[in-house]
Amino acid sequence: MELYFLLLLFVIMIAALGSGFPVAFALPGAAIISISLAAATGWLFFADTTIFFAQDGPIQWLTAGVTNFRGVYWEVERDTLIAIPLFIFMGIMLQRSRIAEDLLVTMAQLFGPVPGGLGISVVIVGALLAATTGIVGATVVAMGLISLPAMMRNKYSPSLASGTICASGTLGQIIPPSIVLIILADQLSSASDQASSARKALYKESTGELSMPSALDVTSTSAGDMFLGAFLPGLVLVGLYLLYILVTALIRPASASAVPNDQGFNRRFLVKVASSLIPPLVLIFVVLGSIVMGVATVNQAGAIGAVGAMIMAGYRLTEGQKGSYNPAILAIASVLAIALLVNLFDLNIRNLASTGNHIPVALALMACVTFLAAVAWSAWRTFKIENTLPEVMMETAKTTSMVFIILLGAAMLTAAFRGFGGEEFVKHFLTGLPGGFWTQFIVVMLVIFLLGFFLDFIEIAVVVVPIVAPILLADPSANITAVWLGVMIGVNMQTSFLTPPFGFALFYLRGVADKAIKTLSIYRGVVPFIALQLFGLVIVGYLPQLVNYLPNRFYLSSYNAPPPQNPKLQACVEEYLTTQLVADEASVSSAYSTLQTLDLTVLPNDMADKLANAALAQADIYAKLAEISALEDERMALEVDYAPLHGFVRDIQRDIAQKEAAIKELKREIRKIDDADEIAAMQAEQRAVGREIAALESDIPANWDAEAKAYGSVLKKLASAKRIWYRSMSESYDVMADIQSQLADTSALAEQADTLANLSSLASSGSNDGLSTASQKAEDVMRMIAGGDAIANQMGKARRLAEKDKMGEAAEAYQMAVAMHQAALEWRQNAASLSGPMDGIIASLSNTVGLRSLSRLPAHLVPQIASCRSKHRDISLQF
Repeated sequence: MELYFLLLLFVIMIAALGSGFPVAFALPGAAIISISLAAATGWLFFADTTIFFAQDGPIQWLTAGVTNFRGVYWEVERDTLIAIPLFIFMGIMLQRSRIAEDLLVTMAQLFGPVPGGLGISVVIVGALLAATTGIVGATVVAMGLISLPAMMRNKYSPSLASGTICASGTLGQIIPPSIVLIILADQLSSASDQASSARKALYKESTGELSMPSALDVTSTSAGDMFLGAFLPGLVLVGLYLLYILVTALIRPASASAVPNDQGFNRRFLVKVASSLIPPLVLIFVVLGSIVMGVATVNQAGAIGAVGAMIMAGYRLTEGQKGSYNPAILAIASVLAIALLVNLFDLNIRNLASTGNHIPVALALMACVTFLAAVAWSAWRTFKIENTLPEVMMETAKTTSMVFIILLGAAMLTAAFRGFGGEEFVKHFLTGLPGGFWTQFIVVMLVIFLLGFFLDFIEIAVVVVPIVAPILLADPSANITAVWLGVMIGVNMQTSFLTPPFGFALFYLRGVADKAIKTLSIYRGVVPFIALQLFGLVIVGYLPQLVNYLPNRFYLSSYNAPPPQNPKLQACVEEYLTTQLVADEASVSSAYSTLQTLDLTVLPNDMADKLANAALAQADIYAKLAEISALEDERMALEVDYAPLHGFVRDIQRDIAQKEAAIKELKREIRKIDDADEIAAMQAEQRAVGREIAALESDIPANWDAEAKAYGSVLKKLASAKRIWYRSMSESYDVMADIQSQLADTSALAEQADTLANLSSLASSGSNDGLSTASQKAEDVMRMIAGGDAIANQMGKARRLAEKDKMGEAAEAYQMAVAMHQAALEWRQNAASLSGPMDGIIASLSNTVGLRSLSRLPAHLVPQIASCRSKHRDISLQF
């Protein structure tokens, strides 16, 4: 019965949308009406308000709605949504201040002489406006008002001109910073959590293990990752548009003729190009660059963009007047001064007493005040001139309210959809499709494409994505990343602006285009660009590296990058090591041979023994590598027959699980009804499903258990061999690296001799005045010296004794620390001759044997590992 109310939910929603009812109220209204009717029907006929709900009841659904409301506004994890009004403000401000208009006119003059030059300029300006405004309506209207008449005057084909303008305007949906990318990142973040739970449950069910290795977990995303991931696909679409226009102009010159530049390419024109092009490019670089470099979060970058747009509007609105650029110059000078001071001095006010940087801090505060004055000056200009600022703020408030109300309404609709069991229905439908993940994915993409004919991108993002994304992300056979799925959905939804009958870009252009341009010409003009967008979707789908590479590249080179031994990096690090160890075998052998020739008698006995054992590790490392290679060959040989068998059996087991769930549902229904005939019918249906389960179980091949056991045995042997291999390399390298770092810190250790002697003398004198503070500082310094922990621990013991007024024992403890220091210094000085050879050995082994022991991935390996991680790997055989 739940399916009837699920159908009612969609009928009400579609009827409301079709009648022109606002989307923001159609979504929650459909949910509230269907939930109310289901609860009322259950209460009237069965005295149970929950009977028509697959999950909980109306009270629980209301609680879920309140939770969704709180989640949108108050959850810290979802603070990315704060960036939406900031980027909207930035885009509207740039459009209202006519900076976009200047850019369009200038680029048209620059590219006009090229075949199809006007069209090319429209595409390039569309890409630049996408990266600054991100607002489709503003971009299409601006280009329709400025470029379309110029293209018509120069005999451009009406369909080519209108199609170029509409398609270029939609680039704002995929080229960052984009509102749709922020919304998708927010939705996919929640979907990733659900997919992770589903995959862990699948792993536990398949293997019997309680915990799943983190390397097999779902890779989530953020708004910053979405921006990086969408950058290259956006350029791919730009390239396809440019290529199409250029080819069209070459094949049919009459449809896109070149336009000479009457002004000529003189110095004055180049200055105009620079003044129109550089400010938007700088704003793009500052906004996106601050995110990419980790300087700012997405929210902070949005604030930077909003302030930058207001400063740009301040000088554009007063263009030609004296001092029009003064606020912008003041702001730039202030920012440069702050950046210089930050790089040269410690400006942390808390450390002011120790650093003594009073003047630099004062200068930085002055620069901040000056910058705020420049912003206030620009804001006053935009407020007074043409009422720009109030109108921009009003439009921002309207647009932001619309987005957030739709988000809330969609959250309510999704909760109702799940309450009626729709999510399970979709899951069963998708997982029951033949062909596995890619069939499911293609079906979802097709549904999103068709929905684009009728719905806006926001409705699709907030209604469809929460339902289908967890299912697609949880599938281990493709093991896709959330950022790739988000970009694919984003590119697909971009077509919704071009597809009739409700393509908004078509309406925007129709509203400003001359009546001589027929609506049919506009529709005909966007068809090739829809095809290009779908072709771009295929390219991005076939080459996931286009999406995944940049997020991986910047993540692995960032301050928070994981070390090479991080489980999520192991597959790629192992792939690199198995190749590089073979390629560098001569270099590795030479390093170990050098190690065996060193005089180890100058070292303490325990260190000498460890280093002697490390010198013999090469044979074990390469022996284990050979064993791993043999086991990999065995695994791949078994995989030829096991992979199809595994897929066949898992499909059967999935069908069995669905039928077992159906039996549980029938049992639940039986408990709710009193009619004997209806109960008997349900029990008969239950027995029939039981027979179907038995038939499915009989279809499982007899050799399944043996094949699964054999494959699992090889996997366990492989995992064990890899653990021993990793341990051999780490233990061998860590001993050498530890000794090398201790030898390198010999001078630093020697510098602490006087400090230790003073502490010992102070304790021996029986005075505790300042001893505790001085000892604590000395301990901190000692812990920063390689091999100094033992001495620091002894100093800490002495300090604690002194704090208890046990000065005699404290003096003895400090003397022990002095003796330990002297012994450590003595062997390091005696072993100074080993420092040079050890440096050479470490350098030779750091990229192979010692790679997993490094604190972070070497910079020269980041591109290779990032490229490796950008591919999707099938991990289904581990489930």
